Parts: sequence; structure tokens; C-alpha cells
Amino acid sequence: MIELSLWSPSDARKSIRSGAWDKPTAGMANGFIQANLAILPKELAFEFLLFCQRNPKSCPIIDVTEPGSPIPKLSAPDADIRTDLSKYRVYRNGELAEELTNISSQWNDDMVGFLLGCSFTFEEALLKNHIPIRHIEENRNVPMYKTNLESVKAGRFEGPMVVSMRPMSEKDAIRAVQVTSRFPSVHGAPVHIGNPETIGINNINQPDFGDSVTIKEGEVPVFWACGVTPQAVAMHVKPEIMITHSPGHMFITDLKSEDFAVL
Repeated sequence: MIELSLWSPSDARKSIRSGAWDKPTAGMANGFIQANLAILPKELAFEFLLFCQRNPKSCPIIDVTEPGSPIPKLSAPDADIRTDLSKYRVYRNGELAEELTNISSQWNDDMVGFLLGCSFTFEEALLKNHIPIRHIEENRNVPMYKTNLESVKAGRFEGPMVVSMRPMSEKDAIRAVQVTSRFPSVHGAPVHIGNPETIGINNINQPDFGDSVTIKEGEVPVFWACGVTPQAVAMHVKPEIMITHSPGHMFITDLKSEDFAVL
């Protein structure tokens, strides 16, 4: 079997669509952009687009589908956002109603899909710079936390920023800032390094999303803006329906990561 990191985006999506792969996608199809997903009724799409524009660190836009179309034409024209993620979350009036592996029955012609940059994309660059990624080492989902950092409001959309965390040595943290700054379309540089309480995280061992990971002696937590932010916003704004990826279960595009890097 081909190593997961060497899978093509198309093969990864086929495996997910068939149900053969239902786990988080960290480390899959290295070299290609992974994306968060948010699906909303057309009536809310402009306000959400404006929210993303005003909050590019947490919600960097990769692609937007035509109303009623599940095909992301710019990022993966042979894909279907109703079937090609390994797990989805359906929020109704701000409450998590269900988790599904296929949302074809929830889809209607009034929906618009947003694909947003994901930090899994820059992890390959971190690994190439010999910076270990703890959740990959421990075969876990990346830990994610709601913070006291407020997003910039747009229309009805407002709420706290969600961050993902990767522990590393202080030396690696400095290098990680340099490496990830090259990828502004997938969250870019960290938003915080060090004391988690400064950004409203009271227990680093109890993430709001994902799994906890080991933080070794001498390491510092490094926090990046996270594309799960729309889920925190959904809980706050309470739209009638909003469908998202399940944290860690991303959409794998055909877009090459290096094409989005800033030299």
C-alpha cells in the first residue's frame, strides 16, 4: 500500500468517498492544499464571504462553489463536497445536530460551499525543516481551542477565533514562524506563542476540538489561527443550518501548496 503522504489528491478523495478512509487527513497527499469546509444557505453567503475577507488569518478563502453546486471548480473540478470529506458536522440553530460521512441528503439547491485554507498544508514544510509535529507522531487529531480573541464582525457573523496548537522547542518555534509566514493562504504565521491563558485557554490538556497531545519539558505551545473558527461562529450566530467539516477531517484539493507560498 502506498504511504498516505504519497497519495494523489484524487486517490485520497476516492478512498474517502468509498468509506475506506474515515480518519483525520493530517499527513495525507503531501504537497497539496487541504481545506476546511463551511456550507451555508445562499441568503447568508455574502455576509459569510465578508466575514472571511475581514478575518483572513482564520478563514483564508481557497474556493467558493456556485449556489446549488457541490463542485469546487477551481480547486478540484472532479470532486464533490457532499461526499469527499471523511466526516461532516451539521449544525442546526447553533447546535451540533449530527456527524455524517455523506451529506447528499442534507444538500439542496440553495447551498453555497466555502473551502478555507487549513494548517495541515504547512505541516509538510515544518517537517521538511526538521520540526516535529506531535499529533502526527502520536497518530492523533491536532488540538484546537476557542480563545478570547474576537473575530471582526461582518453582518450577522461574529464570534471567537479558534486556534490549533503544536508544541515545540523554543528554537523550533522561531523557525516555525519563518516557515509558516510563507503560507498566508493557509493561516500563515502563529497568532500566539507561549502562555495559553493569555488568549483565554485555561487548560491546555483539554482542547475544545481534536485531541490532547504530549507537551514535553522545555517545549512551548505554538498557536495558529484555525479554520474551525466558523464552527465557533455557528454556535454563536445560530444560523438555521450550517454544515462544516468535522475538525481534522479536511477536503484535499488538487492545488499545490508551493503555488500558494510567498517567496
